[in-house]
Amino acid sequence: MSTKPKLYYLNGRGRMESIRWLLAAADVEFEEEFLETREQYEQLLRDGFLLFEQLPLVEIDGMRLVQTKAILHYIAGKYNLYGKDLKERAYIDMYVEGTSELMALILSSIFLPEPDKAKQLELAKQRAMKRYFPVFENVLEDQDYLVGNQLSWADIQLLEAILMVEEVHDDVLPHFPLLQTFKERTSKIPSIKKFLEPGSQKKPVATDKYISTVREVFQF
Repeated sequence: MSTKPKLYYLNGRGRMESIRWLLAAADVEFEEEFLETREQYEQLLRDGFLLFEQLPLVEIDGMRLVQTKAILHYIAGKYNLYGKDLKERAYIDMYVEGTSELMALILSSIFLPEPDKAKQLELAKQRAMKRYFPVFENVLEDQDYLVGNQLSWADIQLLEAILMVEEVHDDVLPHFPLLQTFKERTSKIPSIKKFLEPGSQKKPVATDKYISTVREVFQF
């Protein structure tokens, strides 16, 4: 295995994007192998690399890890982004689950036909404004970061969620001035700033080609 983490997924966001974000924020260089055909996926199955026959797959520290949450937990712990004790980890997990639910609405919408896609994106907007963003706005009243007043996995994923919401609804964030400040501050962290620059390994909004490749590889 390479000394750098190696990521196996398609050339798009999906379940791998939060893993890319976490590695990039930790300033860890990583390699990627993009699947473009069903045969590549089936070869990983034949080689026994996919424990539950699912992607994403990450090779790191001599292991082949699957299941998104397991991968994220490992990376967050390894690079000191997972709090200093069990209490902080519980809060990090709680905040991450909240942003994951919001992000899933947006991510999954790309596979829906109109007008179902529009309805789901509108639902994401309402959930952001009424359920999720108010929570984070309240937490950030007296501190710069969500947990332990230091950068953690929870902050990195919150920034990812904010940017995703902005891509589809640019009228949401102005209602949350502390989140706006949080976005500006965390975007200037050198490792994150680098990831946000053009030409990085951050993936763009899904294209028709990406959606077609997903359907081809996973046959749905």
